[in-house]
Amino acid sequence: MKKIIIFLVTILFQTFNINANDSIEIKRIIDGNEKAKITILAYESLTCSHCANFHINIYPQLKKDYIDTGIAKIEFRHFPLDVAAFNASKISQCRNDGKSEILNSLFLNQSKWIKGQSIEDVNKNLKEFLKSKSFNIDFKKCTTNKKIEDFILNDRIEGAKKFKVNATPTIIINNKKFDKPLNYKNLKKTLEKLI
Repeated sequence: MKKIIIFLVTILFQTFNINANDSIEIKRIIDGNEKAKITILAYESLTCSHCANFHINIYPQLKKDYIDTGIAKIEFRHFPLDVAAFNASKISQCRNDGKSEILNSLFLNQSKWIKGQSIEDVNKNLKEFLKSKSFNIDFKKCTTNKKIEDFILNDRIEGAKKFKVNATPTIIINNKKFDKPLNYKNLKKTLEKLI
């Protein structure tokens, strides 16, 4: 009888743990004041050179003028264009802390990890890059996490359905697609009209 009770308690405990883990919500990667008047959605693929250009040449000024001042917030949305981008997206979400440190680092250093003849080569380079930056990430655990995988795929589906995203980067400002050439001057003009 004692063995049966221990067995049942063990089963219940394991079931509770599975359900507790299932209920963990994946946090969106966001920079800025949650209650900002302007919401910018950035649909990006981590292997997209234009997205990396956005992070290198446009985002720092945007962050300084609008995000750090509380006028706007930016939500990074995943729109992976290939398997390498899909894996990198999973890595960027893996800590589930809502911070953009890993995502930005992957874009700023894109040329260091996105090379090779196969996905295996790219994965190897990505692992080495993460280690060189001291990001304590369990690569296998992150890239096989079904919940993170579904979160990323849902971003892509929502982007395509709701905003007709078909290329990266695609910027959405207060639920309207930004349709001008993506540079800081054009972005600033649009944002100034919303203040």
